[in-house]
Amino acid sequence: MYIVVDSSFVIDHLRGEPSAIARWQELFESGDTPVATSVVVCEVAAGLRARDEHHLLALLEPAEFVQPGREIALTAGRWRSAAHGRGFRLGLADALVAASAAALGAPVLTRNVRDFRLTPVRVETY
Repeated sequence: MYIVVDSSFVIDHLRGEPSAIARWQELFESGDTPVATSVVVCEVAAGLRARDEHHLLALLEPAEFVQPGREIALTAGRWRSAAHGRGFRLGLADALVAASAAALGAPVLTRNVRDFRLTPVRVETY
């Protein structure tokens, strides 16, 4: 099964959070395929020192990589609009990550449950 990793998961793993490290290992042991999006790479890279980028690249090396396209962008925009109409703010990055997961039929692995609950995507935490 595919599972899309969110920025919060990647950041926690890079910071050495034991639950994130254990969950990453479990993904491979269970035969699941982690997926990273260009949105997540961009978000995480924005907060890294240049000398630490190799850690991000090494972590994501075994993951599949997807880039949101037109349909995913449309879905994300619809979900943002719907959330706004209900009085909530769904960020652009979270909407794109969630729509990417939906396109794959995959859950999102995150600690950011609150924001992802604004979408119909299944959320897993660690």
